Amino acid sequence: MTKNTTKQDLDFSKKSNLVEPFTLVSCLFIACFVYLNHRALFFHGFPWFKLSYAATSPASDVDQRLGFLDKCDVYDGRWVWDENYPLYQSQHCPFIDSGFRCLENGRPDGFYTKWRWQPKACNLPRFNATKMLEKLRNRRIAFVGDSIGRNQWESLLCMLSSAIPNKDSIYEVNGSPITKHKGFLVFRFADYNCTVEYYRVPFLVAHGSPPRGAPEAVKMTLRLDLMDRTWHRWVGADVLVFNTGHWWSHHKTTNRGCYFQEGMEVILNMNTTITSSYMTLPRIMTKLKNMLRY
Repeated sequence: MTKNTTKQDLDFSKKSNLVEPFTLVSCLFIACFVYLNHRALFFHGFPWFKLSYAATSPASDVDQRLGFLDKCDVYDGRWVWDENYPLYQSQHCPFIDSGFRCLENGRPDGFYTKWRWQPKACNLPRFNATKMLEKLRNRRIAFVGDSIGRNQWESLLCMLSSAIPNKDSIYEVNGSPITKHKGFLVFRFADYNCTVEYYRVPFLVAHGSPPRGAPEAVKMTLRLDLMDRTWHRWVGADVLVFNTGHWWSHHKTTNRGCYFQEGMEVILNMNTTITSSYMTLPRIMTKLKNMLRY
């Protein structure tokens, strides 16, 4: 330090020593925030500054796209941010099990409700509850499968009910409460004489005790040649939505002593990759057709 160093220089040096660590920590914090939340920043937009990501395409681009389902693969696309979503507010829908009410149960963010599926080659028409109810008039739509199907079913109930002022005209036909339980629930929209139904059938096929003489490791079996015993309740629906893939894993089958059976034969060396192929839509429909013959 030279003789010419003043008290003011010393004060500035001390302040600089304090500012540099603070600046470094601030930069690291911002960098981590951007890294961990880059999707929220770049896709959700900047709501604090009134800037948002435009999920919709320019009019000229929309005009050049193909019409809905006109040579369009709706499965080839991506999720885009849409400020006009969600289609309903969960707190205003009475048809959601309390366990599925994420926001009401304390989830702090609502970002997950803002995503919309956008096919590459076409535009899906925005959901219109009144139009769908008209198409469902005097018809049945049934969700058959696991809890993923149940979530979809409850969401559809909420979406459709948004067009019905009198919610009392929507009711469960057996008077059952909409709580998580085994079995089935059927909600009727009285004004349209249509039903939106859910059947808890995780595997779709019949399952139960193994046949006599089966190895000790076999605790239960999945009957690959028979549909679940509830099939007669939902087979007549006009629209069927299946969900089951989540259950066809080693963890939920052979790891628990649950093996596969055809006729009276228990198959011990069949893996879940092979068995899951038994649950393709053509095979399901073939099984149902065969069962309807008897």
